[in-house]
Amino acid sequence: MAAAPARARADYDYLIKLLLIGDSGVGKSCLLLRFSDGSFTTSFITTIGIDFKIRTIELDAKRIKLQIWDTAGQERFRTITTAYYRGAMGILLVYDVTDEASFNNIRNWIRNIEQHASDNVNKILVGNKADMDESKRAVPTSKGQALADEYGIKFFETSAKTNMNVEEVFFSIARDIKQRLADTDSKAEPQTIKINQSDQAAGGGQPAQKSACCGS
Repeated sequence: MAAAPARARADYDYLIKLLLIGDSGVGKSCLLLRFSDGSFTTSFITTIGIDFKIRTIELDAKRIKLQIWDTAGQERFRTITTAYYRGAMGILLVYDVTDEASFNNIRNWIRNIEQHASDNVNKILVGNKADMDESKRAVPTSKGQALADEYGIKFFETSAKTNMNVEEVFFSIARDIKQRLADTDSKAEPQTIKINQSDQAAGGGQPAQKSACCGS
C-alpha cells in the first residue's frame, strides 16, 4: 500500500532490477555498456565484484527504470555475486558463442539461481559475440536454443560490438517482468476485496482461517 504513492511521485512506473551473470570474459560488461551508454570498447578491465548502471525505457506507455547489475564471473567473487541474487527480478545468463566452456557452465549458473534467487525470477539466455567469424564459433545457435527450451526460457544471440539484439534482449526481459508485476498487482486487488467481504459476511470464524490459508 505504501509503495503506490512513492511510485506515483517517481519519474517511472516500474523499477526493475536485472542481474548479468556468466563466466568471466563472455562480454557482460560490454553488453551493459552498449545498452546503457550506446558504446563499445575492446579494452575492458575485468569487473571487480559488482557494478551497475541505470537506463529508463518506455514500454507499452509505461516508464520502466532498469537497474542493471554487472557481476564478476570469477570464482573468487562468487560470494559477493550471490548476495545480489535475492533482489533481482530478472537474470541474464550470458555465455560466449566462441567458448564452449562458458556455455557448459550455464547449468552451474542456473543452479546458483535456484539456490539464491527468488522462485519467480525471470531468466533469459544470451549467447554473446555472435558477430565472430563462423570458424571461431564453438556453440551452434541450435544448441543454445535447445538449452533455453530445456529450462523454458527465452534465448537470444547478441553482439555488443555490432549492437545485434542488445536492445531486444533487455526489452524482452523487461516486458516479461512488467507483465508479471502487473498480473501480480491485478490479482492482489480482487483477493483483498473477497477476503474483506467474507469477513464482513461471516463476522470472522472460519473465513478468517481461509484467508490465512490463501496468504500462505
